[in-house]
Amino acid sequence: MNDAAKTTTDGRNVGHSAAADDAYARLEKDMTAVKTEIAHLSEQITDAVNALGAIAQTETRRGLKRARANVDALASGASDRAGAAAGAMTAVAQDTASSIGDTLADAIEERPVASLALAMGLGFLIGVTWRR
Repeated sequence: MNDAAKTTTDGRNVGHSAAADDAYARLEKDMTAVKTEIAHLSEQITDAVNALGAIAQTETRRGLKRARANVDALASGASDRAGAAAGAMTAVAQDTASSIGDTLADAIEERPVASLALAMGLGFLIGVTWRR
């Protein structure tokens, strides 16, 4: 009878020795251990990635809060400077208007006829310009 031709349902030859069967069993056991270790490493990698994601999300939130605070501080400072500049411009404009008013009042008092003629001439020029 030819022992090499006989096989079991899992594809192994029946005529192999016990040493071959032991080697095959050890190989199966090692493969199972490797699969288990790979699954364990996969879980550890997933946990590490999740932890890194949580850390990144936390740091992003902190950075966003700091950026908002910086923008708010800059906007507040710019608003304060703009308010101060507007106040200064208003004071200058009021002083200039007052000065021009005083100068015009003095000119009208000193030369009333010339002032009247100048006002009429300006009125005529404005009227002609508006007609066009």
